[in-house]
Amino acid sequence: MESRRFFAFSLWICTVLLLFINGDCFYLPGVAPEDFEKGNLLKVKVNKLTSTKTQLPYSYYSLPYIRPEKIIDNAENLGEVLRGDRIENSPYVFKMREPQMCNVVGRIVLDEKSAKAFKEKINDEYRVNMILDNLPLVVPFRRQDQESPTVYQHGFHVGLKGAYAGVKGEKHFIHNHLQFTVKYHKDSQTDAARIVGFEVKPFSVKHEYEGEWNEKTRLTTCDPHARRTVTNSDSPQEVEDKKEIIFTYDVEFEPSDVKWASRWDTYLLMTDDQIHWFSIVNSLMIVLFLSGMVAMIMLRTLYRDISKYNQLETQEEAQEETGWKLVHGDVFRPPVNSDLLCVYVGTGVQFFGMILVTMIFALLGFLSPSNRGGLMTAMLLLWVFMGLFAGYSAARIYKMFKGTEWKKITIRTAVMFPGIVFIIFFILNALIWGQKSSGAVPFGTMFALVFLWFGISVPLVFVGGYIGFKKPAIEDPVKTNKIPRQIPEQAWYMNPVFSILIGGILPFGAVFIELFFILTSIWLNQFYYIFGFLFIVFVILLITCAEITIVLCYFQLCSEDYLWWWRSYLTSGSSALYLFLYATFYFFTKLEITKPVSGVLYFGYMLIGSYAFFVVTGTIGFYACFWFTRLIYSSVKID
Repeated sequence: MESRRFFAFSLWICTVLLLFINGDCFYLPGVAPEDFEKGNLLKVKVNKLTSTKTQLPYSYYSLPYIRPEKIIDNAENLGEVLRGDRIENSPYVFKMREPQMCNVVGRIVLDEKSAKAFKEKINDEYRVNMILDNLPLVVPFRRQDQESPTVYQHGFHVGLKGAYAGVKGEKHFIHNHLQFTVKYHKDSQTDAARIVGFEVKPFSVKHEYEGEWNEKTRLTTCDPHARRTVTNSDSPQEVEDKKEIIFTYDVEFEPSDVKWASRWDTYLLMTDDQIHWFSIVNSLMIVLFLSGMVAMIMLRTLYRDISKYNQLETQEEAQEETGWKLVHGDVFRPPVNSDLLCVYVGTGVQFFGMILVTMIFALLGFLSPSNRGGLMTAMLLLWVFMGLFAGYSAARIYKMFKGTEWKKITIRTAVMFPGIVFIIFFILNALIWGQKSSGAVPFGTMFALVFLWFGISVPLVFVGGYIGFKKPAIEDPVKTNKIPRQIPEQAWYMNPVFSILIGGILPFGAVFIELFFILTSIWLNQFYYIFGFLFIVFVILLITCAEITIVLCYFQLCSEDYLWWWRSYLTSGSSALYLFLYATFYFFTKLEITKPVSGVLYFGYMLIGSYAFFVVTGTIGFYACFWFTRLIYSSVKID
């Protein structure tokens, strides 16, 4: 009871702290609605260049695009920096509800180096990302094979590769003319309007003009008075050395019935909700099957106990009963490498707390896609604060195993898992740095991560460890014999490796459909926003891990094998192996990554994700089995 009170109190403290930290979530710049009068300036910002083929983001001005007089970087939060976002100002400036045609942004003459840079980005299918009033720029298109609403792709391609009449071979063409459409919702009572959409249609146009180039030169391919631009030209703008490129844009304003509060809805219609419901129904079937097995086991156990007290058991039931009851003197014997198990359990509790509170914040709308980087920032901060639970849980289990050096177990809990992840992350970051990508984490951010780790997380783990170790040790329901009992020879299907691998299939099966959408949002630059579905799937995963571990633990004890501690952790934790195998399958079937560095990044980050999944699911299985064994051995009378 005291441990539950401590857990609830600590969770309340962490929630209050996060509310103070994120207390201005509803008033973050760009999140609160902004009204624009007619003629107000609308400043377009540029973000990173992204490609699903390389997974390496680059700054917009890493290419020789037209620059403003002074480049101003937006202040990014921790999550944005880790995602590789680099938000800067641009020369694209509009006036609210004042259409413009054929505005000239600027002119450049390519040299060999700049032409090569554009060609490389076109070959790798990089997309240009822009932002207006915190809305990302999208390219609308309709699918020809089905009657469906307009689908949006984030950002427009730097250019395209192909052939046109009179030119041999494939050439590279740049999208140098942009037709912007700004959708707005106007309040009937005032003249102010709010922006609810930001779309673009990119074109490649080889602009022409008469005479020498100057600021007042009039383009013959673009007539603003006639409101005409040659966008379907048979002469697109080629990318080659010594080629002249003129960047232009149009902008039109379109009234919309969509209100500001719903402006993200159309952007998020990327997937079919029916697939998510199918995922949940599939998972629920697995849960019902396992729940039936667990209920049968519990009822049979209780039935045999009642029969024993009434002295009505048969000989066959007595033989079944002796299986798990015979090992009562060894079932709570500390396992091999018990210190390591305590560390992993503590780390799993830390992860579980982080995931649970993150989902609660996401469900409440604090971590919507409009708050870029908010999800990752919240997860990092929560991981730091949940160190309190990690230390407490590890110390409690450690003391139950008759451990005395609580400081040693605490420092291992605070350092081991983050240390392994940090080493992998540092190596991957070095590879990204070598590619000169904006996805490389700067030194200052790396220092901030280390400070969060050693300055806040480690002390909190020690505080939790101290409190946990001061608590009275958890008492076993039965006494442990001094001499270990010999384990009889097991059937082939009770082999530890086989049962562990079997145990991971069902938890993975409960989440693999939703996992597809998560991987798609991460690696194909789409928004993941269906946190309600995700929370349901997480609850189903929790129940599945607990139930499959209990079922296999019961079978193990009935076979008079009392070495359940590590097996309970590994049974549900083995689902991480299937997650990594699925990630490998996804890499070869859904992604078009060809560069070795990008492949290393993918598998490196998926290795980190699978490792974290192993820790979380393993801890869930451990605590479920821990509760189950204590329940059944405390409910029977041992002679």
